[in-house]
Amino acid sequence: MKDLFSIDGKVAVVTGGSRGIGEMIAAGFLANGARVYISSRKAEVCDETAKRLQDQYGGECISVPADLSGLEGAETLTRAVEAREEKLDILVNNAGATWGESLDEFPEAGWDKVMDTNVKGVFFLTQKMLPLLRKSANPEDPARVINIGSIDGIKTPVFDNFSYGPSKAAVHHLTRVLAARLVKEHIIVNGIAPGPFPTWMLSAGVGFGGATKDVDWDSVGQGNPRGRVGTMEDIAGLAIFLSSRASAFTVGEIITCDGGAVACS
Repeated sequence: MKDLFSIDGKVAVVTGGSRGIGEMIAAGFLANGARVYISSRKAEVCDETAKRLQDQYGGECISVPADLSGLEGAETLTRAVEAREEKLDILVNNAGATWGESLDEFPEAGWDKVMDTNVKGVFFLTQKMLPLLRKSANPEDPARVINIGSIDGIKTPVFDNFSYGPSKAAVHHLTRVLAARLVKEHIIVNGIAPGPFPTWMLSAGVGFGGATKDVDWDSVGQGNPRGRVGTMEDIAGLAIFLSSRASAFTVGEIITCDGGAVACS
């Protein structure tokens, strides 16, 4: 029982890991003994984040830049992990995009970019990583896939981001479909639907211009039932639970991490 939530020694991939929720999850994994690969589109930012996280939390954090909106990026990331690892224990599909525009002006590019990154990217990276996940999977200690959705895929979004909410609803259902298919192979798939966290994406939406430091997150949090925005401990704690022995009988679930936003809506 003392190792119920242990991920010590596990190998994890966290997409979109250079900032925001992905960075928070990667930090939590590193602090708890996992070796972590992070990926994002911007190589310089990804490299800098990997070094900073490794310096701060110890362990090993490897940067693998890739654009996961297309098949080429999924294959690039998979090959990089295959070159260094015999197996993969945890895949966190967190890379995501959004697009804000009025209903009358919303462009096709905003639809395609979001759907390609948020839905197609999740499916094809999981597909490409399956051989590594299968090598880790066993009845006692299944491999894990964690898809990061959003409460905007459960309730009507506040902002005019018409492709984002539907893309996250698709991620939630894709999670259940993959879970039903892969559970018999000892690969457990679950999802997290975050609410407000101090990320670039929320910052841009509430008018902070993408800044995450030295801005008034308290004012944003006042609108949440818990009276605050989420923290690294909140999202990393849930991701660690979903990666550990503690969740080995939890399959195909979408767990909100939102301070009660959905429950109180």
